[in-house]
Amino acid sequence: MRKKSTTLGHLLSSAAGRYRTLLYRPAAAPNPASWRLPAAAGASPAVEDSKEAKLLRLEAVLFLSREPISTRKLANLAKLADGTEARTLVSELARRYDQRSSAMQVVDVAGGVQLLTRPQLAAWIRRFHGCPEEMTLSAPALETLSVVAYRQPVVRAEVEAIRGVQCGEILRVLMERDFLRIVGRAEELGRPFLYGTTKKFLQVFGLRRLEHLPEIDQIRSIDSGV
Repeated sequence: MRKKSTTLGHLLSSAAGRYRTLLYRPAAAPNPASWRLPAAAGASPAVEDSKEAKLLRLEAVLFLSREPISTRKLANLAKLADGTEARTLVSELARRYDQRSSAMQVVDVAGGVQLLTRPQLAAWIRRFHGCPEEMTLSAPALETLSVVAYRQPVVRAEVEAIRGVQCGEILRVLMERDFLRIVGRAEELGRPFLYGTTKKFLQVFGLRRLEHLPEIDQIRSIDSGV
């Protein structure tokens, strides 16, 4: 099973390599209560409710958010009708960014949306002080993480059986770095902990949901050399 876990690690590593350079604009963490500002003096309800005004508010909220934000919360903060309207406007904003080849893009990740810079600008962004560092994981840690990602919820014994080595320390480190969490206990002798991935795992690897992990057919193709 060692070869398969290595392949899983390779696939996840490739995904991380594509995503980890999508760095958000650094900004001071805002007070969410201050995001919903009153309308400017003299602004009419019609102007405030225009599509362009809504897009501006939505873009401002995305710019301030350091984490992926759900469309429902986005609708509340940007004073939109509901999550459906927020999703429609997010798509429009993304289209406009793409149309004018903007440095920014809207990405679906970790169950929400986030405003990020494009990957090809990573080298330039790294020149600025305080730029987020790239995510680095050792090969054993990446293999262990990949096994948990595909097998979760999974006990330590199963992870070690697949990898063929002890994984206790690696699991601890992955939990400290917020890639893994304990999701419960198995209904078996000793009731061992069950491990699963976190929201940060989705965010770092550019996945909206766990269902967007690389398909097992891809793994089999790589394993067979196809």
